[in-house]
Amino acid sequence: MIKNMNSYPLYDDGEHKVYWLGIEEAEDERGILTNQYLVVDGSEAAIIEPGGFFVFSRVLKNVSSIVPPTRIKYLMYSHQDPDVIAGLNLWFEYAPLAKFVISELWVRFLPHLAVLSAGRTIGIPDRGSDFKLGNSTIKAVPSHYLHSPGNFSFYDEKSGILFSGDIGAAAFPKGEWYLFVEDFDEHAKHMEGFHKRYMSSTKALRAWVRQVRRLNPRTIAPQHGAIFSDENVGKFLDWLEGLEVGIDVFEGEFYRD
Repeated sequence: MIKNMNSYPLYDDGEHKVYWLGIEEAEDERGILTNQYLVVDGSEAAIIEPGGFFVFSRVLKNVSSIVPPTRIKYLMYSHQDPDVIAGLNLWFEYAPLAKFVISELWVRFLPHLAVLSAGRTIGIPDRGSDFKLGNSTIKAVPSHYLHSPGNFSFYDEKSGILFSGDIGAAAFPKGEWYLFVEDFDEHAKHMEGFHKRYMSSTKALRAWVRQVRRLNPRTIAPQHGAIFSDENVGKFLDWLEGLEVGIDVFEGEFYRD
């Protein structure tokens, strides 16, 4: 059984390792459950979606049980929402060698989080970029308007895991939680409302699906909800491809002639 507070290995070939970093036992009282991930290659590590203030102690504890925080090379943020980035000022202190990786669109906002990054910020250009981690590569994959105008997914080439940010997010009913999707059709019920409201463009969503199919990930790991693996990766991409979202759904409701 997976214990919620503890880290859980998603991939391990001896040199390259990926971990899910647990959730808060009482986090459902503070907002939607969030996932954070750690990628380790040799002596270097990256945290994907480090998270906000409430989760910082748990994430730091679980990371520290695997690698010293001084080995963190990157803190990688898909977008600027507080549940993704609000713990940045704490990581600035506890991971003193880490670079903060985020869309160049959001770099100028970081001082509003009381962070003067002193050259430690890397702005990702709109077209994406590659980041070397040990002997591996993490690709920043453009995911703009899904839902942020400056948004990226992160693809770990060695493990084949795509960290998809809010794409694939699910809101569990109270008292329900699981780490891996087993029954896709049932799980889709927890995703549909979120995607229709928070993903802004059907055209952008289908463009993202096309580029993800070219990557051919083995696993898709979102920032909220459960992880897709094996046949559920294809089912998830098929589901997204057939979904109408954002302005294409709500135009008639919000904007009157």
